[in-house]
Amino acid sequence: MIVLFIIIGCLIGVILGTNAPTISYMYADYLAIAIIAALDTVLGGISSSLKNNFNFKVFVSGFFVNAILSMLLTLLGNKLNVDIYLAAIVVFVSRMFNNLTIIRRHYIEKWDNMRKVSSEENKDKK
Repeated sequence: MIVLFIIIGCLIGVILGTNAPTISYMYADYLAIAIIAALDTVLGGISSSLKNNFNFKVFVSGFFVNAILSMLLTLLGNKLNVDIYLAAIVVFVSRMFNNLTIIRRHYIEKWDNMRKVSSEENKDKK
C-alpha cells in the first residue's frame, strides 16, 4: 500500500514538475533541506514498517515537523549568516544511511532465507 502511494506521489511530482515554474535561487536552500528531511522520514517509515512498529501518526507528524524545523534552522542560519542547515543535512543524511542499512539487511536476510528453503526443498526431492 505504501509503495502505491510512493509511486502516485512520484507521478504527481513529475507532472507538476514539468509544468511548474523554477524555484528561485533564494529559496533553493529551504527546498533542498525540506526534501532531505522528507526523504529521511519516508525511509524511516519504510524501516519501521519492516520492523512491524509503523505508526501513521508518528510518520505524518515526523514528516511535517522535520521539514518545518529544518527550514526554520535554514532561516535562522541565513539571518545569522551561518550555514546551520549543513548540520541538519549531516544529521538527516546519516539517519537516511542508517535506515537504508536496516532496509538492505532485511531484504538480504529475506533473500537468504528463501534460498535456504529452496535448496532444502531441492535436497528433499532428490
